[in-house]
Amino acid sequence: MQKLLIYWVCGASLLLAGCSTVKDISNAIPDALNRLPLVYRPDIQQGNVVSQEAINNLKPGMSKSQVSYLLGTPMLVDVFHQDRWDYFYSMKTGNEEIKQERVTLYFVDDRLTRIEGDYRPEPTDELIETKPEDELIISVPDYTGDDQGIFSRVLESVGIEPDE
Repeated sequence: MQKLLIYWVCGASLLLAGCSTVKDISNAIPDALNRLPLVYRPDIQQGNVVSQEAINNLKPGMSKSQVSYLLGTPMLVDVFHQDRWDYFYSMKTGNEEIKQERVTLYFVDDRLTRIEGDYRPEPTDELIETKPEDELIISVPDYTGDDQGIFSRVLESVGIEPDE
């Protein structure tokens, strides 16, 4: 009788394990726990925070270091495509859906050429035109210093003549 009971229990457990309704029920339990109103869920923020103001500051022809200064280091730089930078940002607050934003920058000869993704540069409302008399031009002379290194200058200041 005990053997028969063991066979029935094993057979019933195998049948229930194969049913899809058991799987649905097991998925419904965590979903019900996630919908409880008094459970605290922290905000989860991942990636680079990229704003529209930062994208508006990007100009075609900027170097990679200038772009990195404005937006930070990219989330992904592909080994096989060094001239493509991907910025990705996701934010999940509490029970709300995940908000995801991405921006892809393309470079040619280390200069920014193209921007793709959720943000695009927007034209500014006020285009300021500079007049030629407002521009300040400063001419800087070329460096015409001596070709001595620091070691030669130290020897001269001590009074020792360096060998030529």
